Amino acid sequence: MKKVYYYLPIAALALTVGCKQKTQDVKEAVTFNISNLDTTFVPGTDFYMYATGGWTKANPIKDEYSRYGSFDQLAERNKEQVKGLIEELGKTSHKDGSIEQKIGDLYAIAMDSVKLNAEGVKPILPQLETIKKAATVADIVKLSGEIRKYGESPFFSLYVGADDKNSSMNLVQIYQGGLGLGERDYYVATDTTSVALRKGYHNLIVKQFVNAGYPEAEALKTADAVLKIETDLAKAHFKKEDTRKPELNYHKMKVEDLNKSVADFEWQIFFDAAGAKGFADVNVGQIEPIKAAVQLIHALPIDESKAYLSWCVINAAAPYLSDNFVNTNFDFYGKQLSGSKVLQPRWKRAVNAVDGSLSEAVGQMYVEKYFPAEAKERMLKLVKNLQVTLGERINNLAWMSNETKSKAQEKLNAFTVKIGYPDKWKDYTSLSIKKDSYWQNVVRASEFAYNEMIAKIGKPVDKAEWHMPPQMVNAYYNPTTNEICFPAGILQPPFFYLDGDDAINYGAIGVVIGHEMSHGFDDQGSKYDKNGNLADWWTADDSKKFTERAQVLVNHFNKIEVLPGVFGNGEFTLGENIGDFGGLQISYNAFEKTEEAKTATKIDGFTPAQRFFLSYSGVWAGNIRDAEILRRTKMDPHSLGKWRVNGTLPHINAWYDAFGITEKDALFIPKEKRADIW
Repeated sequence: MKKVYYYLPIAALALTVGCKQKTQDVKEAVTFNISNLDTTFVPGTDFYMYATGGWTKANPIKDEYSRYGSFDQLAERNKEQVKGLIEELGKTSHKDGSIEQKIGDLYAIAMDSVKLNAEGVKPILPQLETIKKAATVADIVKLSGEIRKYGESPFFSLYVGADDKNSSMNLVQIYQGGLGLGERDYYVATDTTSVALRKGYHNLIVKQFVNAGYPEAEALKTADAVLKIETDLAKAHFKKEDTRKPELNYHKMKVEDLNKSVADFEWQIFFDAAGAKGFADVNVGQIEPIKAAVQLIHALPIDESKAYLSWCVINAAAPYLSDNFVNTNFDFYGKQLSGSKVLQPRWKRAVNAVDGSLSEAVGQMYVEKYFPAEAKERMLKLVKNLQVTLGERINNLAWMSNETKSKAQEKLNAFTVKIGYPDKWKDYTSLSIKKDSYWQNVVRASEFAYNEMIAKIGKPVDKAEWHMPPQMVNAYYNPTTNEICFPAGILQPPFFYLDGDDAINYGAIGVVIGHEMSHGFDDQGSKYDKNGNLADWWTADDSKKFTERAQVLVNHFNKIEVLPGVFGNGEFTLGENIGDFGGLQISYNAFEKTEEAKTATKIDGFTPAQRFFLSYSGVWAGNIRDAEILRRTKMDPHSLGKWRVNGTLPHINAWYDAFGITEKDALFIPKEKRADIW
């Protein structure tokens, strides 16, 4: 539950902006691939299709994807590179306990379909048998603490992270959770899609319990119990919009006061079982949902609690078991929920597992082979240029007082910038990878990560820690450490061109940089000071003005119809929309200072300003299935790719000038009605 705000939806993405892709040892072209555009569209009517229509036609969505875009292309290339690194390890033997042995053996066991299918349900039987033995509420509480170390978190979540109001120290945090569908709306919404998904989820539970050896009648009864429990939990949950308001999700208290301030519960049994010991304070993110969860534990018949805990194990283990579990899991989560048509090939799933379990070890290999030192140097210059520009924009804000401007400048100058990879790599010595079973290796890797987190209790926050592996195609801002991070995975075409021209780089990676900087000043990040503490550093009048200006984007994105009768959620996506809006403004202003922008020389018929906006838009080229549009609209705080272009650019004055957009164009917004924030 770390408060880390990403540039992209956390699922892997990819892209080709318009510049030709570089091959090994070949200089990148600095001209757009004109075929990525579709000039049959009018820029002021549908700029997204104008900038990306050629790409989308040439790259139809693959059956294994619910969305396939330029991000996915890049992620695929990264995945193939990682696969090559892993397979290279398999060509030689390695010392037991070495990182090479761990990576190679985990990949090999993930690829061994014969072994997996022969084992069937056997790998998870020990955990299921332990649950069957539970006889009391205390047993359920204990199991709830233990299972979260390797499976899904039953009833509610527990994590260790920075104290929002004392950001230099880690704090035990309890948060609403326990939902197999992830989002409360799926359980309470009455629309046709949500009702169908609940039916599909119920069917999934039945089938997986049958796969686990339960008679069908018992599996049906068990599924009824699981869905009822999760629905009761969901009804008490905060709405997703409210989870984005940090002040509503901070209730620090003494452990000894939990019974009085939250609900009577076997807290000590739970914490001991969860491995969380020796602490006096805890933050209860949402009191009412946690109260409802612990009261439910006491009210439920033991057999129903055991059914739910068993599901938490089965659902977590399904991707790492025999094909019947994997395919059943995909039929719901992949096909029905997201719209994918076929399961990803086994090698991709195996790479994902290795990436997830030994992420920085894989990242170290990736960086050594694929990330040049000069890329980091050019990125540092870009970041500095944008940081200076944002400072200038803050100084020039007519609506903000000097008092608040001074605090904003302090925060901006206090940014920690992380580029490429960590200075110190994670030590995986204590993680054992054996040849017993795929699932047991996943359990050990999960427990390794969990224990690493638990060990932070009561200790200072390690500000050098990375919250994203180097090979990931993404970026993030973390408010409690006031840091922006750009992993090596995203620092390549189509985001970053080591030898590319400024218009391309400022339009793509420049906007990413500006986006993450803007998160420090969006509707959430603006509530944290330069030290990462949740604190009010605004004057009351400035805070009111900021809220009013942000509401322009809320109202605008609320009106966007993503599918017939389905509209965007401007409140839920506000932080990311501010990030895009701010990123574009900051990066474009920084770009204007370059010689390329000043000379205004056309390339392939496009001015530097036009190439900037085409580069930005090309990042979001892609195709997406209707089911995935619905899922993301319900769960993703990012607007859909199309609307990160057509929804955001109409608020950018420079875009109008670059393409001659007038009031006759459909995307036109009168200047006085455009957003004006950072």
